[in-house]
Amino acid sequence: MKSILENRPALAKEVSKVAEVAGYLWQKGWAERNGGNITVNITDCVDDDIRRMEPISDVKPIGVALPHLKGCYFYCKGTNRRMRDLAREPMENGSVIRILDDCASYVIIADKPVMPTSELPSHLSVHNYLIGKGSPYKASLHTHPIELVAMSHTRKFLEKDVAGTLLWSMIPETKAFCPRGLGIVPYRLAGSVELASATIEELGDYDVVMWEKHGVFAVDGDILQAFDQVDVLNKSAQIYIAAKNMGFEPDGMSQEQMREMSVAFNLPK
Repeated sequence: MKSILENRPALAKEVSKVAEVAGYLWQKGWAERNGGNITVNITDCVDDDIRRMEPISDVKPIGVALPHLKGCYFYCKGTNRRMRDLAREPMENGSVIRILDDCASYVIIADKPVMPTSELPSHLSVHNYLIGKGSPYKASLHTHPIELVAMSHTRKFLEKDVAGTLLWSMIPETKAFCPRGLGIVPYRLAGSVELASATIEELGDYDVVMWEKHGVFAVDGDILQAFDQVDVLNKSAQIYIAAKNMGFEPDGMSQEQMREMSVAFNLPK
């Protein structure tokens, strides 16, 4: 059976980006065992032949009705699949799903009947929100960046915009490439409706949200851009922790220096 990616360069490119990011997550130690998830809206890459494809699974309930996702297609990391395996064989460790007309169920259409992540309802709820507000964002990423998670273990960094402002100040590129900062969600059970709802609320103001004592959730135009935002934030966290390990509190860029940069690069104030 041939892959859905054959003779579909646009779709193959998007899945290739997922595989690339999955490899980075594993190399950085942000994806232990089956940790982390990736979901990408690939509807724009779908042709009429794909729309006519018969499902290779039974109808699966999402658990929630998501009206903006009617007829959409997603590439999803498989449940209990490792990022290091996804990097090597993305279509053996992920699947393409079609959201059905009831907006509350889906079927797998390719390549293998790999069940999507158990956090699929949370990821799809975010995509439903993004489409509903007219966002161009297509990709969602959940991962466990070590230094950012470490920072979430102290109360002071869980106050609104405290961690984000500190991380901006560590190196100019952080504000340039993550201009909306870092949202915070207090601890919620992994995969819960409460966690999804709290994350969606924060995504009104931020593209990256830190889950206390757990990890981060990021959205962007494609999966590489979502990864880049997390990467620059974690680099700033590494710089901050390195300075602390050297025995001093880093000065960071001043408010005036950050305002100057915001003007120069036309960033949000």
